[in-house]
Amino acid sequence: MSSYPLRAEALVTAMTARADAAPAAAVAFQGAPGAYSHQAVRELFPEAAPLPCVSFEDAIEAVQAGRCDRAVIPIENSLHGRVADIHFLLPESGLFIIAEHFVRIRHCLMGVGRQDMLRQVISHPQALGQVRGRIRKLGIEPVQYFDTAAAAAHVAGTGDASVGAVASKLAAELYGLTVFAEGIEDADHNTTRFVVLAREAAPLPDAGVLAMTSMNFEVRNVPAALFKSLGGFATNGINITKLESYIRDGSFAAAEFYAEIVGSTDDPAVVLAMEELRFHTKWVKVIGTYPCVRERTA
Repeated sequence: MSSYPLRAEALVTAMTARADAAPAAAVAFQGAPGAYSHQAVRELFPEAAPLPCVSFEDAIEAVQAGRCDRAVIPIENSLHGRVADIHFLLPESGLFIIAEHFVRIRHCLMGVGRQDMLRQVISHPQALGQVRGRIRKLGIEPVQYFDTAAAAAHVAGTGDASVGAVASKLAAELYGLTVFAEGIEDADHNTTRFVVLAREAAPLPDAGVLAMTSMNFEVRNVPAALFKSLGGFATNGINITKLESYIRDGSFAAAEFYAEIVGSTDDPAVVLAMEELRFHTKWVKVIGTYPCVRERTA
């Protein structure tokens, strides 16, 4: 049984064949053709061969196995926070973050008939959450689907005018749907941050280029462990822009953390802060240092 709607299958087959023929030019993404991750790949690498993957795990495995050179993965959204499972998958993958990219998410309401014929709208749960207010005002029932672009392909395949989709304008173009409304997200700042994953770490950014460093670490099971671990960043003037905790392997004894800081691992202040972090933790894994494309300011 196919993991994609039939209308998406032909595109997936063609794109996969092109990527398989030139793995060095291929870039994996999660979702059906027309997904926002597909849009991100096109913006970042216009000449690349996008490789659709059903899941984040599949996209990561495609890079690990050498079926493609890189993967573009969403990591957080300005409305709904972090993307589920990514922080678990990153440290396990053995891959490195080599770049970041921001996509302004402009959701479109689309279908095969007229807008006044819609009774339901299908899309990914995050997308539905981002248009919750607008959909409620229209009196349309939201129904969860596993992917935004796949939802568009499904609507196109059924031809049911009572069911619409929330997806990108690219998805509407690929599947021949009518766009009833553009920009239906509830907040103008609706933006998703993507990271580019590769098998090898990128060269450190040149001096004078603002950098970001992403890492994972596990604190020791002692009082004030996190406070002591992060103290070096405060005393050395390093800005921590993200700090998220999670529990792994059923253990509630000590948490693992995903963190991002402003700075390169060869900055003297970062070197000192990282030394203190390593002293107070069980382990530290730097996932990548890469250029900061959007300055982190209040």
